[in-house]
Amino acid sequence: MSEQSGPAPRILTTRELEQLLGEQQFGVLATVKRDGHPAMSTVLYRWSAAERVIRISTTAGRLKARQVRNDPRVALHVRGDDVWSFAVAEGEAQLTERPEELLAFAGQVDDAPAFLEQQAREQRVIIKISVSRLYGTALDVNPAP
Repeated sequence: MSEQSGPAPRILTTRELEQLLGEQQFGVLATVKRDGHPAMSTVLYRWSAAERVIRISTTAGRLKARQVRNDPRVALHVRGDDVWSFAVAEGEAQLTERPEELLAFAGQVDDAPAFLEQQAREQRVIIKISVSRLYGTALDVNPAP
């Protein structure tokens, strides 16, 4: 009895990985707990291919912010169009309250001073990830005619 298996996953090119990161807006952020185990959190993110940076907005007191302060090594997993396609961005993160980072995450805002005042009241910070490694795969399956 022979066992059949389908095609193997294909490694995505840098261009494909950057495109996938740019097309999506939600991913799973992995941070490191004090005991060394990973902590996972679904996040809204913004990708800048030109800077090779991912920005995530959170509040200063959240667990993921505290974990980044303790250990800046993080990874973001982003799902593709199917369960077999994904991209992972690894890198070092830093927390910043700088107005330009808050605005870069938000995009176009009508009243920047009011927006920044609201962000300060909410104690918003940006987890800014400098991406050092991108990887991921896709499974190219052609449906039968």
